[in-house]
Amino acid sequence: MNQPSFLDVISFGPGGWGAALLTGAVMTILIAISGFMIGSVIGTFGAWAKISGGRTIRVLADGYTTVLRGIPDLLVIYLFYFGGSAAVTAIGRFLGSEGFIGFPGFLAGALAVGITSGAQQIEVYRGAFRAVHRGEIEAAIACGMSRPLRFRRIIAPLTLRHALPGMGNVWQVVLKESALVSITGVVELLRQAQIGAGSTGMPFNFYIVAGGIYLMISTLSGAVLQRSERHFSRGVRRG
Repeated sequence: MNQPSFLDVISFGPGGWGAALLTGAVMTILIAISGFMIGSVIGTFGAWAKISGGRTIRVLADGYTTVLRGIPDLLVIYLFYFGGSAAVTAIGRFLGSEGFIGFPGFLAGALAVGITSGAQQIEVYRGAFRAVHRGEIEAAIACGMSRPLRFRRIIAPLTLRHALPGMGNVWQVVLKESALVSITGVVELLRQAQIGAGSTGMPFNFYIVAGGIYLMISTLSGAVLQRSERHFSRGVRRG
């Protein structure tokens, strides 16, 4: 029996794995976007805690970033998945349910990726805020702007402008971290490539295709972020 060709394997026809790989790529994007958005929320509040919070809040924020940036991301995913499953099972038993209840793999992965990326985004937003020229804030105060208005018209846009390059780097890391979520049972791109490689005995073909898809997603999303950076930097004189 002849081994199927490379094009036959990745095709969308009968016996092809094109549709499965595309589905895995969509799952990868969903995990990455979910994790990045969760991290953005954490990063915003964490940066505020480090800049404007009291001593206790600052200590907690510092501890958060120190711990999450110091342990492997894979360990965080394990803790969320197995810890979440243990907690859900305990709650189920308390309510009268029997047996093991698994924590949803997608939710565990998105939360873990979001919390780890949040530690990085805290530092990105904190540094971006520090880059805002104090004179611009003082000018807004002199014009009589209220604090919410200053934040909406001056602080937030300028902070975002300075944060975009760092956010682009965090996004690339999150995109690659999404491959780790397969340990929770989620069939994302890399896991789908592993399944295809095991089923056909053609590992190199599947992994090279998966690498190409990751590169395409990374390149396209990077271009979007670069365009956003140029948009928010309009009118800024560059040295």
